[in-house]
Amino acid sequence: MDFELNDELKMFHRAVRDFCEKELKPHAHIAHETGELNWDAIKKMPSLGLTGLQVSEAFGGVEMDTLGAAIAVEEIGRVCGSTALTISAHNGLGCGPIMAWGTDAQKEKWLPMLTSGDTLGALALTEPQAGSDLLNGAQTKAVRDGDEWVINGTKAWITNVAWSPVLTVLLRTDAESGSRGFSMMLVETDREGFTIHPPEKKMGLNASKSHMLTFDNVRVPVSNILGDEGNGFYQTMQTLDNGRISIGALSVGLAQGAYEEMVKYAMDRTAFGEPIAKKQLIQEKIANAAMEIEAARTLIYKAAWMKDKGKKFTKIASIAKLKASLVAEKVCYDAVQVHGSAGYSRDYAVERMYRDQRLMQIGEGTNEIQYLVIARNVLKEFESGTFTML
Repeated sequence: MDFELNDELKMFHRAVRDFCEKELKPHAHIAHETGELNWDAIKKMPSLGLTGLQVSEAFGGVEMDTLGAAIAVEEIGRVCGSTALTISAHNGLGCGPIMAWGTDAQKEKWLPMLTSGDTLGALALTEPQAGSDLLNGAQTKAVRDGDEWVINGTKAWITNVAWSPVLTVLLRTDAESGSRGFSMMLVETDREGFTIHPPEKKMGLNASKSHMLTFDNVRVPVSNILGDEGNGFYQTMQTLDNGRISIGALSVGLAQGAYEEMVKYAMDRTAFGEPIAKKQLIQEKIANAAMEIEAARTLIYKAAWMKDKGKKFTKIASIAKLKASLVAEKVCYDAVQVHGSAGYSRDYAVERMYRDQRLMQIGEGTNEIQYLVIARNVLKEFESGTFTML
């Protein structure tokens, strides 16, 4: 397993970092305070492929591998958590299912629009009473009526939908078929009976909007089904596996950004006649941050590498997401601590980063769910005699 980036990825990495430094970092504080994304920057993202990371070139994307996509999300997260979550959800949750299971007609209709930089993609899974337990809790349903599906129910905490012309929705299409009773469907956001409610008031990631949605006899044509009827739950699980790599990369980005701010502040701030960076306890925090970020990034790269090689990656994706989100919390906490009172002020980036990182242990499956996924896979591997280090 070789984590050495090839020349193409190195160039891409540098280009994304330069873009983030120039276009996103100066606006990050404003986005956090106003709750408004920097759309001027988003409209420039197609030139780097950031709005179509894993979409075919035929539909406006750049066909980046998973490792490249993770690097891009990490770099955006390093400077602006809100934009990183928006772009991560757009690529992985919005464009991803259409690219994976859409018909040629669905791809041709929606992907060029979604990769243009003018709109964003969205996926609706969670419901007020169904987050981790979608199989038993999700009740939003679609009933066949001739050449249409009629949709009724509620979704919650849906990212990007206010900017999306279409969203993919997980729907119960057969109440008696268990995991085979779900299907994914494309729902245009201008359909009659579809309502986007006001954005949630959140702890952090203020410029990334999350909404509750209601479906009141929303009708869509049968052709709007995504993939095969009855495969929606399995499509969802695969999408979440992919998304855990991206959320893990975002976690690493937040940790890296906080780490850099912590080191700069420690070198500039003096106490007792010398920079606090020379104090042993501060050096311990710096060293621990460097070590943990390196470990988390390596896990994310490994998960991305395994996915790109066609290997089973469910377990490593959960391990990577779990580790990276815990590292983000610890590094952001220590960054605030090193800043002292300044770290508690909204004038310093670490305050924003500390609040932004908190979602990382909730999104794409809570960390509690990651422990279950990891343990179940380990036990299954030992029982079947297939346990391996890779």
